[in-house]
Formats: sequence, structure tokens, C-alpha cells
Amino acid sequence: MPDLPALPVTELLALDRRHVWHPYGPMPGRVDPLVVESASGVRLKLAEGPELVDGMSSWWSAIHGYNHPVLNEAAREQLGRMSHVMFGGLTHEPAVRLAKLLVDMSPDGLEHVFLADSGSVSVEVAVKMCLQYWRSLGRPRKQRLLTWRGGYHGDTWQPMSVCDPEGGMHGLWSGVLPRQVFVDAPPAGYEESYADELRAAIGRHADELAAVIVEPVVQGAGGMRFHSPAYLRVLREACDAHDVLLVFDEIATGFGRTGALFAAEHAAVTPDVMCVGKALTGGYMTMAATLCTPRVADGISRGEVPVLAHGPTFMGNPLAASVACASIGLLLGQDWLAEVKRIEAGLREGLEPARELPGVRDVRVLGAIGVVQLDHEVDMRAATEAAVREGVWLRPFRDLVYTMPPYVTGDEDVARIARAVRAAAREG
Repeated sequence: MPDLPALPVTELLALDRRHVWHPYGPMPGRVDPLVVESASGVRLKLAEGPELVDGMSSWWSAIHGYNHPVLNEAAREQLGRMSHVMFGGLTHEPAVRLAKLLVDMSPDGLEHVFLADSGSVSVEVAVKMCLQYWRSLGRPRKQRLLTWRGGYHGDTWQPMSVCDPEGGMHGLWSGVLPRQVFVDAPPAGYEESYADELRAAIGRHADELAAVIVEPVVQGAGGMRFHSPAYLRVLREACDAHDVLLVFDEIATGFGRTGALFAAEHAAVTPDVMCVGKALTGGYMTMAATLCTPRVADGISRGEVPVLAHGPTFMGNPLAASVACASIGLLLGQDWLAEVKRIEAGLREGLEPARELPGVRDVRVLGAIGVVQLDHEVDMRAATEAAVREGVWLRPFRDLVYTMPPYVTGDEDVARIARAVRAAAREG
């Protein structure tokens, strides 16, 4: 088949507007997206216009940047063997190696790995694990979930039910989604009164709770809020005391983003179930995983239906698993913590002046995460254009201009990203 000729940008955008539905956008589209022609390192090459430094790691996944030779070679080598084979009744080395890597690097006690298609699906699997665990133990009334407000866990059904029902993006489905139990969003610092609120809520609803599910230390797309790791210890103790499972959604925080391999490590806590995704494959392709303890797996296995009835077509995809193994090897084979701390220091220095801008409510930095929060809804078009003029790609939302750059971002580019965040906050 001959190579298809490249479409002129104007024609490509016209077709995109007519046929392509973009995330969280209308159909047809109202704002033309930028056309990316290629990407390398931390730069996105546009079909028309300047190169842009990527301040988003492609929604927090491309931690090693783009077109990385190690990840490229892993993909090429695996393509020469097989790009896919069903996982039902078959297995293969890339998936087994990946599962072992995840077990070895995750908090102690998480020993079993279910490979999923995406972060949202990994949360669906986590919820299904918890519900089936209690059914298998003869306690089917334990079927609700408790979480705190300000969270985000994905766009499929059960994950939407534990996103913030008021301030979140899934309010449209109130009254249709399963009714879960919500407590107030966690304060940034430790407050014993809030810890008591968590304990009381878990105790009050223990007979109907299958699990507590939270994003540890950093609430991502629900508001980019940081909270004290001590609350994770409170949750662990309260869940143990009241016979409730504990789920950590580490899809955004896993693989070093907060300055620990997993945010749970900040509190030295092991959940019963943990979800990972995003950076798992270094941003090369979609893959996620749900890890659990032997307690959860054994409980399910003792039930009337002793299997977890979930099996995505592309579960354990060998191509994605091979790249994930290479990405984890790349991460652990370097001083990733020093790189994250270097970026953290650069973001602190570069974003601090934003406190003086009109309309700025807060500036906060943790690991390779920098956030400027406004006192109003950001004008996304104006803010994005301001960042692009600084040579940086950002994706503001709600009242936030934030960045999660790749770990390979150099100091000059970190400074440029910080300037762009300030410009976006000023113009947005």
C-alpha cells in the first residue's frame, strides 16, 4: 500500500472538526487544536508554528519524554516477536516480567497484579475486586464506597461514582450513578478534627462499606490539591478497625511524581488494592494495573464464583508490557529522585513570583508538580495562547494552571515552563 500524502493543515483541521471528538469537548469542535507533527525529548514539533516544551507529560504519562531510544527499541524488539496475543489461557514473558517488577517496587504486601487497559478500567477492576471479596465472604450488603470530596478516579461508571459529585465534571450523572459516601476534602495540613471525621464516617457506615478509595497525597484532576500523608495512616487504621478494604488510586501519583515511587510511601502504608497507570508505559501506549494483597485474592477465590470475572481483549498486551518493563527499568536505573527534586526546586523558584499576580489564590509545588490556583475560572483559550507564546504546552482547567513536566526536562526548560505558567495565570 503506497504512503498516503500528508494532508494540508487546513484540510486536516476541517476533517478533525467534522469527525473527531476530543476529550471533554463538544461535537463538532469549536476550537481548533494544535497539530503535532512529531515529538522528541521534551519538545512537540507543530505542523505550523514553533516547537513547544511539553509541560504536561501528555497528561502526566511521558515521564521520559518522547522518542526515547530505549523505549523505541523495546517496542521494535517486541514487534518482531508478537504485538499481541490473548491472555485467556495463554501467558508470555513481558506480562510476567512486568507483574514481578510491579510487585517488587510497590508497597510491601501487594503481591497480585491484574493488567488492565487504562486507568479508569483499573479502578473499575479495583471496585469489582472489593465488592466480590465481600460477596465471597457472605457479606453482600458491603457494597458502597467511601471517599473524600475533590477526587477524580476516571470517566467510566464506578470511577465516576467516586469523583466529586458537586464540584467534579460528572455532576450530570447525579441520581443515576451508585450512591457513595463522601466526606469533606482533606485539609493540606494535618488536623486531628478532620482525622476524627474520617474515623467517624468509616465507623458509621462500616456495615455497608466495601472499601475506602482515595488518591493518596495528591488529588489530581479533581483540583490538584495536596494533603498530609498522615491521613493515609488514619484511613489504614480506621479501615482495619472496622473491617473495610482500603484502595489507593496511584494512577497519577505513581512512578515517582510526588518524590516517592508511590505516594503511599510518604505514609509507610500499604493499601489492600492499588491502581497504577499513566506513566506505566512511559506514555507510549495505554496500559494500567490493579494490584492487591493475598487477603483480597484469597477471599475472592473462596466465593461461590471463585474467579474475577473481568477480561479485557487486550489484557496483558505484550507490546505495552514490554515497553512498560523498559520504562520501569529506565526509571529505576537512574537517580530519578534527584531529577524529581531538581524539577521541584526549579518549579518552586519559578512559580513563587506568581503569588503576586492579581487573581492568584495559591501556589503549591510537590515533586514534579507545580500548581497556580486562581480565584476564578481560567479562560482556557487565553491561558493556552499565553503559554504557547512562551514556547510551552500547558492544559489549564477549572481554576488551575499547572504543570507536570517529564523528568528529563532540563533546568532552562523548567524555568521556561514556570514563565509560561505565570503568563497563563496572568492572561487567563
